[in-house]
Amino acid sequence: MTKKLLRVAAAAAAMSASIAFAQADVGLVNQLNGDVSYTGGGASAKAQPFMKVRQGDKFTVPAGAQIRIVYFQGGRQETWKGPAAFRAGSQQSDAQSGQPAEVTTLPSTVPQRIAQVPELLQIAKLGRSGGVQVRNPDKRAPSLTSEQQAEITAAKSTYAKMRAGAQADDITPELYLYSVLQDYLLYADMKPVVAEMVKRQPDSAEVKELAAWVNSRAQQ
Repeated sequence: MTKKLLRVAAAAAAMSASIAFAQADVGLVNQLNGDVSYTGGGASAKAQPFMKVRQGDKFTVPAGAQIRIVYFQGGRQETWKGPAAFRAGSQQSDAQSGQPAEVTTLPSTVPQRIAQVPELLQIAKLGRSGGVQVRNPDKRAPSLTSEQQAEITAAKSTYAKMRAGAQADDITPELYLYSVLQDYLLYADMKPVVAEMVKRQPDSAEVKELAAWVNSRAQQ
């Protein structure tokens, strides 16, 4: 009886691990144009800007639509233009139909920063509504250590290289730099970053939210 229970427990643990692996967040939608839909976890819905992508999610991109996904592991960034369909893997997508994706590889420091974008959007929304307390209440720019200054300098260098090679409507470089600067509450430095986002994606509600948040903080 004990051996049987152990076997059942082991099988259950293996199944749970398999499900957890299959449902792990593997990437992020960092650009969306058009009525793209996806199926994941047994349910279907419309894709949303800056939603997390899970392994096994299947996306359908109709004619005239476009979706861009960045994978957290490996930094692969894919741009899919409809009509196309693909399934998300752990580090890249598996094409189901249509033309293949346009692929670029991001610097190694970028993917995990991009993974923070949904949380940064939440901070902006809650902060604008007064639902979150922000550090540094005296509004003065924080003092930075030499290591922190070096990190910011490196991030700005990475940003410049990414921007030079990115498409005109791709705000991945700006999202990366925004994430680094947000860590140190450098709102004055973030203002030109969000201005660049708005210029490149003027119709994005999420970009407008980030810009409004930064501008409100920088003015205080």
